[in-house]
Amino acid sequence: MPANKTGPGKKKKGRRARLLVISLVLLLVAGVAYGAYWSVGTVRASFPTTSGTLQLKGLSGQVKVVRDDKGIPQVYADNAEDLFRAQGFVQAQDRFWEMDVRRHLTAGRLSEMFGSGQVETDAFLRTMGWRKVAQQEYDTKLSPAAKKYLQAYSDGVNAYLKDHQGKSLSVEYAALSFENDYKPEQWTPVDSVAWLKAMAWDLRGNMRDEIDRSLASSRLSPQQIEQLYPAYPYDRNKPIVEGGSVDSATKTFDPKGSATGTQGAGGAAAATGGAGAAAGLHSSLSSLSGTLDKIPALLGPSGNGIGSNSWVVSGKYTTTGKPLLANDPHLAPQMPSLWYQMGLHCNAVSAQCPFDVAGYTFSGMPGVVIGHNKDVAWGMTNMGADVSDLYLEKVTADGYLYDGQQKPFVTRKETIKVAGEKSREITVRETNNGPIVSDRNDELVKVGEKAPVKDPAPDRGDGYAVALRWTALDPGKTMDGLFGLDQASDFASFRKAAADFEVPSQNLIYADTKGNIGYQAPGRIPVRGKAESAKGEGQGETQGQGQNQQNQTEGQTQGTGASAAKTPTPDGRYPAPGWDSAYQWSGWVPQSALPWDYNPKRGYIVTANQAVADKKYPYLLTEDWGYGTRSQRINDLIQSKIKDGGKISTDDMQKMQMDNSSEIAKLLMPYLLKVDVKGDNERETKYVREAQQLLKDWDGNQEADSPAAAYFNAVWRNTLKLAFGNKLPKELRVKGQCLQVRPPDGNAPQDDLNGRARLVTECGEREPDAAQPDGGDRWFEVVRSILDKPDNDWWKTGGRAGTANRDELLARALKDARWELTSKLGKDVNSWSWGRLHQLTLKNQTLGKEGPGIVQWMLNRGPWNLAGGEAAVNASGWNAAGGYDVVWVPSMRMVVNLDDLDKSRWINLTGASGHAYNAHYYDQTDQWAKGELLPWAFSADAVKKAGADVLTLKP
Repeated sequence: MPANKTGPGKKKKGRRARLLVISLVLLLVAGVAYGAYWSVGTVRASFPTTSGTLQLKGLSGQVKVVRDDKGIPQVYADNAEDLFRAQGFVQAQDRFWEMDVRRHLTAGRLSEMFGSGQVETDAFLRTMGWRKVAQQEYDTKLSPAAKKYLQAYSDGVNAYLKDHQGKSLSVEYAALSFENDYKPEQWTPVDSVAWLKAMAWDLRGNMRDEIDRSLASSRLSPQQIEQLYPAYPYDRNKPIVEGGSVDSATKTFDPKGSATGTQGAGGAAAATGGAGAAAGLHSSLSSLSGTLDKIPALLGPSGNGIGSNSWVVSGKYTTTGKPLLANDPHLAPQMPSLWYQMGLHCNAVSAQCPFDVAGYTFSGMPGVVIGHNKDVAWGMTNMGADVSDLYLEKVTADGYLYDGQQKPFVTRKETIKVAGEKSREITVRETNNGPIVSDRNDELVKVGEKAPVKDPAPDRGDGYAVALRWTALDPGKTMDGLFGLDQASDFASFRKAAADFEVPSQNLIYADTKGNIGYQAPGRIPVRGKAESAKGEGQGETQGQGQNQQNQTEGQTQGTGASAAKTPTPDGRYPAPGWDSAYQWSGWVPQSALPWDYNPKRGYIVTANQAVADKKYPYLLTEDWGYGTRSQRINDLIQSKIKDGGKISTDDMQKMQMDNSSEIAKLLMPYLLKVDVKGDNERETKYVREAQQLLKDWDGNQEADSPAAAYFNAVWRNTLKLAFGNKLPKELRVKGQCLQVRPPDGNAPQDDLNGRARLVTECGEREPDAAQPDGGDRWFEVVRSILDKPDNDWWKTGGRAGTANRDELLARALKDARWELTSKLGKDVNSWSWGRLHQLTLKNQTLGKEGPGIVQWMLNRGPWNLAGGEAAVNASGWNAAGGYDVVWVPSMRMVVNLDDLDKSRWINLTGASGHAYNAHYYDQTDQWAKGELLPWAFSADAVKKAGADVLTLKP
């Protein structure tokens, strides 16, 4: 529910009044910031023309753009090039500032727009070489058709830029013009391709876990670290593909059959090294962690919260008799939303113009990413495959060690231009494991200073460089895959498109108008270990480092045996020794061996970042799955509806998306209610018990107006802090959170005369939305494992108010939560509400975070009081270490009705427009917060009926 009452949806008179007020305020205060003011004309100058007729250079025929009352465009053209040229033009109308920032981000050129504060981020991005790889993809990998579409899209963007600059592009450019003379460049196809690298970075797998495990080793034993990363609960939370489907060496997909093929036995090879090898990486990985965080600060924080829900139900169990498909990807909230709703329609579908598709697009990239065409619908969730590894490297000034031989670096110079200052130049060094990311931070020279390795580093004695191996740094064909999904007409063509969807690895769910449902796990996923040991062992094709290999197509002979490699291979959980070829990537999991499903007997498929397949699956995809709390809740909700012959409606799918049930509350509340809380006096005892009673009749649903939900989540947060958070190293704790501790490894000050340990003050270093314990479902499993062990060491805390067992710690958490919420929400427990704690503020991703205060005020919106929570199906996530503010959201929601596509529903987090004070800047947010969905017109007649504005584009 919205906390503010000034959202969109007011009459035009109200909007005009707001603009007048804004201009008066700016006249008074903006002079302090800029010595000038922005008028109403400045604010409105960038609003797009949405009706009438405009000329668009390069068109071969007339194009119509029909917008509904939310400003969502549906584009109609006679050929594919005109269609994408118009898409580029329309997206530039609404979102060019966002597009421009994105391309500067992916190219490592933010400093050109925002100055020296972005140099470190640019240097890291140049080191990874996103833009360089995107150029290689465009030059060598993409099909002629994909290149043609990308060029047409670029032409449309540039046609818009030709007649728009400065304030007519967006109010952000008006702000930027006070600081420098920045002018946007022409758009190129590579600008579009490069954005896939940014999305892949957000969804790159377990790099954060790899770093965090290593950092934790400075305070925790290997056994303790493993306790904090428990195994996936296969016995309780079902994987996506139950029983599994992996093609045999001679089997190909049968579109008439069901995907019931059996998997090979066995499993992934055991890891070497483990937590002991990670201990020496502590100081350097802490620095690398900080460097990495500066990139997600623009894209959204990286961690357990990035996920998604999707599920599809067969017509056998729906009220329509045809499948229903739901999807809601969870990403960091952005202003405007990451997604842009759009329809792309060929007036007559043909081989020359094969598109009739609608859904969610990325501004700056042609095509539709998630949605449906006239035949099929699809959704995506993050698969979480481990596609990145950190490697320790023994380096000299000229090269690095590999299998006992010195290898020369591959080097390149990069010049970083800085607005208003001199340019910076960096040298990027690459090994066969990828670029050396440690070169971007002086502290990283300490890498591996205590690593238990036999040989010292050649030039340091106690330190190693760190290289990054990541699938997205190899050129691929994902753009072809996206265009293929847009054109898919059945499951066979859907899988063929998925084979090109290499990075990022996503769970793809499927439904079609004929009544079929399906699932495909795509992606380029590495096989780890010596190439020699993988041959004939079912470990994938061999491959030399730095070489690229096409994904395997259906029908090719692939080994799918189950025996592990002869040489023990790493599992990607810790940084690996780059000088030993036994730890290299030897190839990719064959595409034909990736799990899939088609019309399963159970009648539905659920993907919500849980394990993809069971423990018998013969390839190592990752050991850091989401733990299945959301997915199992969705499974249970579906089962509860279809038992005894029940049917699921579109309304039911929508209601499931807003399910607020807390799994950890159901687990922990019986223990909390049994705790005999005793304060320092009778008054305090009564005070805390008053709050404890809120939990007595609570059903575990985290509604925005619930006092009990507020109190439970505060208790949960304090439980985690006491049992785990205060025991973690400073690199994992919240920045500024200070504790009195005895440093590890005997480095504490000398004990005093009475033999008491002298403590030092140690303050946390992590950003609040990336700190630990974050409270996600991994921590559900950690706590579950010790709840029936009241004397487990994790329950024990030191200090004057120390606890000796579970009940004492829970009692302390109940007390601390009572006092915390009293200070935040007041003394009366019945006046508390979860939404007042759990708020969403939408911030512009650049100037809305770091710009002058008046600019932030203009660009940001909120707060909204939200229901839901971490690991709930309604995943309005929050980081328990950092506070209660919302850091993850369902970035959009959709429910596709395959019986009647015009009865499908959708919603976006914000609105179609990226222009502050445009009517469509955030005109969907109030409804999104309430769990409402908008009608989704698709057929030409339905779009015409829903149309509010029609723009004709002519050659």
